[in-house]
Amino acid sequence: MSGGALAGLDEHQLEAVRALRGPVVVLAGAGTGKTRVITHRIAHGVDTGAYSPGRVMAVTFTAKAAGEMRGRLRALGVGGVSARTFHAAALAQLNFFWPTLAGDTAPGIIDNKVKLLAHAADGVGLSPDVATLRDVASEIEWRKVSMLSIDEYAAVRPNGVGRLGTERVVALQHAYERLKDERRQLDFEDVLLACAGMLEAEPQVAKAVREQYRHFTVDEFQDVSPLQNRLLELWLGDRRDLCVVGDASQTIYSFAGADAGFLLDFDKRFEGARVVRLETNYRSDAAVLGVANELMRGRPGALHLTPAEHRASTAADETLPTVTAFEDDRDEARTVAARIVAQIAAGADPRHIAVLYRAHAQSAELVAALADAGVATTVLGGRRFFDMPEVRQAVMELRAAAVAPLESGLVDTVRDILRSRGLTDDPPEAGGALRDAWEARAALLRLAEEAPAGTTLRSFTDELTARAKVHDEPALRTVTLATLHAAKGLEWEHVHLVGVAEGLLPISYATTFEQVDEERRLAYVGITRAGRTLSVTWARGVRERQPSRFLREIGSGTLRAVGASGRPGAATRSAARPSGPARDAGGRVRR
Repeated sequence: MSGGALAGLDEHQLEAVRALRGPVVVLAGAGTGKTRVITHRIAHGVDTGAYSPGRVMAVTFTAKAAGEMRGRLRALGVGGVSARTFHAAALAQLNFFWPTLAGDTAPGIIDNKVKLLAHAADGVGLSPDVATLRDVASEIEWRKVSMLSIDEYAAVRPNGVGRLGTERVVALQHAYERLKDERRQLDFEDVLLACAGMLEAEPQVAKAVREQYRHFTVDEFQDVSPLQNRLLELWLGDRRDLCVVGDASQTIYSFAGADAGFLLDFDKRFEGARVVRLETNYRSDAAVLGVANELMRGRPGALHLTPAEHRASTAADETLPTVTAFEDDRDEARTVAARIVAQIAAGADPRHIAVLYRAHAQSAELVAALADAGVATTVLGGRRFFDMPEVRQAVMELRAAAVAPLESGLVDTVRDILRSRGLTDDPPEAGGALRDAWEARAALLRLAEEAPAGTTLRSFTDELTARAKVHDEPALRTVTLATLHAAKGLEWEHVHLVGVAEGLLPISYATTFEQVDEERRLAYVGITRAGRTLSVTWARGVRERQPSRFLREIGSGTLRAVGASGRPGAATRSAARPSGPARDAGGRVRR
């Protein structure tokens, strides 16, 4: 059967598949067939007798990816391989060994961390809002995957969360841990910590696990946290039979503890490791890859993607990815919707079209424009805009206020109501739920600011209610709307990347070199989702945004400036040459 496992692979994929003994690091660029390589490598190992299926563990980050891996292995005639997420593997080991070690079943798993945090807050006399609780939950997750105690966390995160100072955040975390212990429960991160602790403290458990699993493969290795890497080390023991696969250019979860250094330094930590580079892209046309390569040129670990032969030829200038500037977000959304209508009319399947953006709040204008154009949509990446509690509460208060005569203009009234709900002139310093809530309220204010002259509060709220109804979409073929984070791992033939402006991409709170680099990688993920066509757009808006610095880095040689009609236009020719101070690749102003 080894011929089947080796069939249909290119030269570099074959090199990776045939490297059956670790340590091996496969640097796999976007669209280069990394899942194919992982599954064919395991299948080849089983076919040749190098691996016993029951002693192989393939680790990835989502249950969906693990399921896909198992399905592909079955199609290759291989069953019995443990393909799981880090958490699923750790939980299985805890449940297996805990009764023997403790004489009882393993603790239960918390299903809602924010809800438990709210109970813990009540116990210490705090009453933070839901957005703050979400951000504290994120801080707890980051602390644990970074393997820090609460006191160590306080030393490195001294600014608190929202209106909660560090002392109160620390008190809340202690209360959360006590409540968890009282209820005999573990959270998601505790599963990894408890499994690692068990392996470190119980030699017989470590021996049993290492006897069971001899060969390890880890997908998306750029997303590994210090805690996950430690657990992997404990699973391995003193063995070296490990293959990791990843792409440093797609590291977009550093804020959650992911550390691409584990991938980039793999050959330093494992002396003699074999390094295989996959740079032939089977997803995208040459013109799209040209944009991606320019954006990541010179970045640490960046791979230079080249198109597979069947995608290598680019016909004429018309097929080059385009960039278009607009005066406001509504014009941008309506033009993108019109372009999508034209694509569908020309024969494109709506399922093969996506509109990608940085923040959930950007979806509202796009959903409305596409609905007005008769295009059904599916929104990925969390709750829909109008389902967000902050938005629903604001709309309710706006409708209530519409009953009384206006004492001031529409914009002032909307602004006053949103301020009472937490909208401030300046956004929160860090990302997370507080920032999402701020962006949602700011988006409502922008809608009021851009409403036609003479719009009443009643008609404004009626319009909001009508837009909210778009959420009830029929089960039809739909165009996908997604944040860049939600788009990772997916692909479409036609991608519209919107809001590529300073303050949106990179987002305004990305102020350090590292944060801007993460934003660049997000843009790269969005670009490399596209197979045939890529449209990049941005709007000046009422805040007089500037085009993203990333457009300068890409340059006009790979992005063709066009007007809203699709024809070359002088108004947009400067889009790839942003004004303002020159900056280096990390966003620092050049002196």
